[in-house]
Amino acid sequence: MAQDWKSYEKAAEKGPMAIAVKVILAMFVLSALVGVLGYAFGWFGEAAKVAQTEFGPEAMLKKYEWFKDAAAQLEKKQADVTVYETRTKSMNETYKHLSREKWPREDREQFNVWQSEVAGVKASYNQLAAEYNSQMTKFNWRFANVGDLPKGVEKPLPREFKEYTIQ
Repeated sequence: MAQDWKSYEKAAEKGPMAIAVKVILAMFVLSALVGVLGYAFGWFGEAAKVAQTEFGPEAMLKKYEWFKDAAAQLEKKQADVTVYETRTKSMNETYKHLSREKWPREDREQFNVWQSEVAGVKASYNQLAAEYNSQMTKFNWRFANVGDLPKGVEKPLPREFKEYTIQ
């Protein structure tokens, strides 16, 4: 007991400041530890939030719908180009024995309009195909895999649309 009494005497000689410094230091270390743990767990919480936002059922449905809409638009643009090219081919066949300068003026103008429209549709197709292809290469699109299709879907979305070459 003598040692215990001596330790109390030493503490009393140092005064209340020594105890206060130890308490403050302990609180500082504890708060720093809590801050570091909070920051680390914040990373996990943020990762879970991003996973839910990007890969949750609602997000996947929106992405699937965007791909379905984009694929339908791309197929329509391909059909439009075919229609325009059939028209211009038909007009070329009509006047195959004449040079373009000898065509009637309204037919030359109409032919130029069709050519301009084909170029616009192709440019629009290229833009959408590039976006589709870019989005499809990202992370995980299960709805484009044959074995992972939603119920009722028989054909997977194409992994890629070919872009037109410049003509």
